Amino acid sequence: MGSIKSNFKGWFGEKMTAVGMFLSLNKSTYKRFHDVIINAPDGTTQIDHVIISPYGIFVLETKNMKGWIFGNAKQRYWTQKIFKYSQKFQNPLHQNYKHVKTLQNLLDLSDEQVLSVVVFVGDSTFKTPMPENVTHGGGYVRFIKAQTEQRLSDVEVQKVIEAIESGRLAATFKNHRNHVKHVKEVVAKKNSEPRCP
Repeated sequence: MGSIKSNFKGWFGEKMTAVGMFLSLNKSTYKRFHDVIINAPDGTTQIDHVIISPYGIFVLETKNMKGWIFGNAKQRYWTQKIFKYSQKFQNPLHQNYKHVKTLQNLLDLSDEQVLSVVVFVGDSTFKTPMPENVTHGGGYVRFIKAQTEQRLSDVEVQKVIEAIESGRLAATFKNHRNHVKHVKEVVAKKNSEPRCP
């Protein structure tokens, strides 16, 4: 039951972010893709949102969480605290790094052209200073609009759009199920590896 609730929470957070993009980002400048599953060297990877513009390609990871959030760019795990309850979760910047690198390799782009953005939605509050690319609510729109340096030509933008349209896996139940299975296998493998004391 818990995983159904967390899957719904994640889905709802992604939809809230998608609606925010629709209302806030000019669609003639910013082309949006949602729930992009692409092949990665070790299986598949699922990207919540990809926004393509002359100012860069923005790879968004959405987190629908409540409570206090503690973390910094270099920590492997961040902490969510709700009253006396606290739990650790993977640093979303590290999680999004794989998405960014997979997309860079697929599209043959540089670090300067593909930017990682983490979006927290829900009733959460940052209790430690966050990097500028970790935002809450609509803060990701301000971050994206603040990028005004042209990083891709119009021709490159069109090539990227075509590559994502042709390179992504179809949004079918089977592809989603296969991706979830792959993620569970990766997590199980990590949990079974011995750790240094």
